[in-house]
Parts: sequence; structure tokens; C-alpha cells
Amino acid sequence: MGPRFPQVVVLFGATGDLARRKLLPGLFHLSSVGFIPGCRIIGVSLDDLDLDGFRKAARSAIDEFSARKVTEADWNAFAASLAYVPLAAGPVALKAAVDEAERGLGAECRRLHYLSVPPSAALPAVRMLGEAGLVERSRIVMEKPFGTDLASAVTLNRKLHEVFAEDQIFRIDHFLGKEPAQNILAFRFANGLFEPIWNRNFIDHVQIDVPETLGLGKRSGFYEQTGAYRDMVVTHLFQILAFMAMEPPTALEPAPISEEKNKVFRSMLPIQPSDVVRGQYSGYRSEEGVDPESETETFIALKCFIDNWRWAGVPFFLRTGKRLAEGQRIISIAFREPPKSMFPAGSGVGAQGPDHLTFDLADASKMSLSFYGKRPGPGMRLDKLSLQFAMHDTGLLGDVLEAYERLILDAMRGDRTLFTTAEGIERLWDVSTHLLEAPPPVRLYPPGSWGPKSIHQLIAPHAWRLPFERAWRDPNKVGS
Repeated sequence: MGPRFPQVVVLFGATGDLARRKLLPGLFHLSSVGFIPGCRIIGVSLDDLDLDGFRKAARSAIDEFSARKVTEADWNAFAASLAYVPLAAGPVALKAAVDEAERGLGAECRRLHYLSVPPSAALPAVRMLGEAGLVERSRIVMEKPFGTDLASAVTLNRKLHEVFAEDQIFRIDHFLGKEPAQNILAFRFANGLFEPIWNRNFIDHVQIDVPETLGLGKRSGFYEQTGAYRDMVVTHLFQILAFMAMEPPTALEPAPISEEKNKVFRSMLPIQPSDVVRGQYSGYRSEEGVDPESETETFIALKCFIDNWRWAGVPFFLRTGKRLAEGQRIISIAFREPPKSMFPAGSGVGAQGPDHLTFDLADASKMSLSFYGKRPGPGMRLDKLSLQFAMHDTGLLGDVLEAYERLILDAMRGDRTLFTTAEGIERLWDVSTHLLEAPPPVRLYPPGSWGPKSIHQLIAPHAWRLPFERAWRDPNKVGS
């Protein structure tokens, strides 16, 4: 599971929200359970802290956000691995801290530079690493967004490549680090029941739906420059689409999987503005840092197509947004209905839509296969039934790594399976050009709704799977 060599982690943005909520608790867990054979963590940020101040901030983050019990022995070992360099101290001080950490590990080391910083601070951090001479034996993890359009993505990649080689760069997408996202590969390619029907002959349409109930909080200023499409669709939903739609790789290895994902992106038709609904929740324009006449979308729904032999003509519907009615993360695959029905009128066949295979992408993985079955009793009445699986059923829920933990380990090991390439991200911005140059107007929607009403016209004659008519069964309830 873990890397072969001890690791020195240089964490830019070490006092920021992501580091506090995910990265420091994740590194604490990976270190305390022994996944990393020796680790030193050097925090870097704008805050003028000393080492004790950074340790106090790290302990506070772990106490608040770690999902696992913190023992004093584990904390003391982790605290001893921490160091801190204020950004103002410059590259010389950073190089000295890394050299000291590597001497403390006393063995051949590798370096992992994690850039948990805003896009405007990413390239200055890269230049600082170059000036400090910390490129050798290193990998660098980049947070989204990777540009804001094709031109900016090309420029960003070119400047990154002036310091780091492409095989050193890991563009992170925490959606792909989730156990359920990887389970799609297992489900598709390990089961003879489903592999033969995973194509346009049997699948009618696909939905990838990630509504969020949360607003923007302190991210309004950042979000005003990006919007839902740049923030979520390019960096998350399209990556999930690639797992769903890719051809079987020649091996379950990073290079073949990346190539099949990139083939999906190359096969995508350009996104047409007429196939997009943009929305903005009422009240967004009055939030701090937002233009009172803002046209930034907080919601987006779109239809896209993959123009290859497997998927020609099958629409993929994507939806995501803020302040919606529920927080969900699902992929729903609608199968084609039988060409004719032998069942009598009033039997109920077809009344509740087509059969669906649904993946829940929450951390506690769930899957459901819906189908029609006969209602007990006289006559022929059909009801929609379902087969469901939840990770709770296996007794292995405690073995699930949090998405960032899995991706940090993969980056340390040099496993690029779940990361995005420069080619892939540039192609996604390329197919987005028409939309970004001529976006449809934003339509207001009330907080707590499912978005603008025009989303129903976008998906017609189909219907959105969310909200579900039937809730997931609770695995903790006997007989549910």
C-alpha cells in the first residue's frame, strides 16, 4: 500500500482550510498506522508561526477533523515529525529545513511537494521549489483548478514543465480517490454479467449528479472567478465520466488507464451552449466579494456526447450546484426498455421508468440495481424492486481510506492512475471553448430547490433520478 522510501512532505498552505480539514489529519493517520516508512512534514504558509505554533495548529486540526481516535503516543510521534518555514523566509530556509529532515530520516528519501494554495500562488510556489533545488527525487501535487480555459491551461502546463517533468506532476481530483469511484472499474471489468451490456445497444442515457446543500461561505471571492463549471465539471464530473465510459485498459496500471481516459476526452464532442442550463441561487449577489450584477453560475446542468463506437448517440447528463435540496453524489445508468411489452394495460410495466444501475459516490459505497417484478397475489401487477449493496454489508467499512489519504499514498508511490494528465486537462478545456465564449444566461433558483425549472426541458423525454422516489435502504435496520 505504502511507498518504498521515507518521505519528506513540503506542504504549502499548511495553515489553510484544506490542510486543516483533510491533509494534516490524513498525514497523521497514514503515519500513525505505518503506511509511510518514515515521514517528515514541513509546513509552509504566509502565517508568521514558530514550530510550537504550527504544532498547536496541527493538533487542533487533528482533534477536530480526524475520524479516528488520537492517542498521545501517536500524537507525540507525529509532532516530532513536523517542521515549519514561513513563506517569507524564502527558498534558502526551505532547502535547509528539507536537508535537516532528510538527515533525520537517515536513509534514501523521496520528496512530495503538496500545493494546497490558490491558483495565483501555485506558480510562485513552483518557482520557490526550483530556486531551492528541491526538484530532484520529488513529486508535486497540484490542486484544482488547472487553468480557467484552454489558453491558461496551456500556459500553466508550459510553466510547470520548465521546473518539473510531466511524470513528476500529480493533478489531484479527490472524487477519483473515493473508494466508490474505483469500484466502478471493478464492477465494469471484473463481472461477465455487466461488461457485455456496457454500451449504446443496452444503455439509454447516463446521469452524473452531484448536488450540494452547502453555500460558499468564505469562498465567494474565489468562486466569483470560477463558477460551477470550472470548479466542478472540468475537474470532477468529467473525470468520473471517463471512468464510466473508458474502454478496457490493457493492464490495471497507470499509463494504460490514463490513455483510455484520454481517449474518452478526445472523443467528446464540443459542449454546446444550447445543451447547458446555468443557474444562480437567489441571494448570491448580496454575498461578500460578489459583484452585485454577477453572472457567475452557482449551478450547472449539461448534456454531452462521446462520439465513439461504444457511446455514439448516448447522452450523458451532468448536474451540480450549490444550495440545492440534497447533498448527493450519484452515477445513474438507465438501460433501454424492451422493444415490446406482452403485459396487459394497467400492469404497471414502464410506469416507473427504465431499469437503473446506480452508484452512490459517498465514502460509504452503495450500489443499487432497479428492475420490475411481479407483485404477489392474483393477476399480473408489476412493481419496481431493487437489489442493493452497501459497504456496511461487508464489515470492511473501517478499512476505507479517506480520498485524500489514498491519493497522497498514490502520489508518494508514483501511481498516476487516479490523476489527470496535461493532455487530458487541455482537451477538456478545448471541448469547453464554445460554452466559455458564449455561455447561456444564468437563471435564478431558490435555495433548497433542484435548480432552474429549465433543467427538465434539458433532459426530456427522460427525468432526473434525483430526488429519489425510493430512499436507499438502511443497512442498520433489520429487514429493511
